[in-house]
Amino acid sequence: MKIRSSEITMSAVNKSQYPDEGIPEIALVGRSNVGKSSTVNTLLNRRNFARTSQTPGKTRTINFYLINNEFFFTDLPGYGYAKIAKCEKDKWGTIMERYLEDRDELCAIFLLVDIRHEPTNDDVMMYEWIKHFGYNCVVIATKADKISRGQYQKHISIIRKKLQLENDEKVIPISSLKKTGVEEVWAEVINQYSEHGYEITVD
Repeated sequence: MKIRSSEITMSAVNKSQYPDEGIPEIALVGRSNVGKSSTVNTLLNRRNFARTSQTPGKTRTINFYLINNEFFFTDLPGYGYAKIAKCEKDKWGTIMERYLEDRDELCAIFLLVDIRHEPTNDDVMMYEWIKHFGYNCVVIATKADKISRGQYQKHISIIRKKLQLENDEKVIPISSLKKTGVEEVWAEVINQYSEHGYEITVD
């Protein structure tokens, strides 16, 4: 996948702030500190394009990244940070539900989990939300350089069992350090857009 341009177009909380050009979107979601910003930067081959908040769990906006003027990566707020007050968690839930409930441009959601650990109950809840709203789900297993390749299948099996993934739902290990898994993720991006009738330029 050749990245010709990438820009942060807006950070939104309300529907009135979402892009309205009809450009297709794939959303990325995961726990705070799961490596979402690093994954975006790795996919785009940009070092500091998506910035990590200094305070985990603080970001409460939906960030829209326009890629090649053809499609959006939508960076959803991180969840699961223990020190966040209940009122803040409620705000997170409202922002997420508002976005997921009727976003016609949204083609699929990539759920990021740490490959080293069994998914948390928050991850399970997020997966169930994704399925409830009827979206395709692809699981991206981050920090794959932290375990050996020989352990991949064992950890992927744990992830699949905890989330109760359907047989055709994929788990793709990725490493921002070693750049492994990047081509596989891009192939899935293209596939998800194609399933919804969008043709993405790849070179």
